[in-house]
Amino acid sequence: MPDDAQLRPATAQEIADSLSFALRFDGRKRVHQADEFMARITAERLVQHLERSGFVLMKQPPTPAHSAGFGAKP
Repeated sequence: MPDDAQLRPATAQEIADSLSFALRFDGRKRVHQADEFMARITAERLVQHLERSGFVLMKQPPTPAHSAGFGAKP
């Protein structure tokens, strides 16, 4: 488990973006049953409900970019 000091509250926009993505994709594969417009509306409604219910979602800082190091000379 990461250090809790690195966590920060997620913004409503970040939560809505994440939920909308989850409604439109399965991993990286597009799910065609969910229209993008409907996914956005649903995500925003879910965020509003979570906020009214007192939920606080936390977000980790972004992970640093991976450096493969192939072909690098020491």
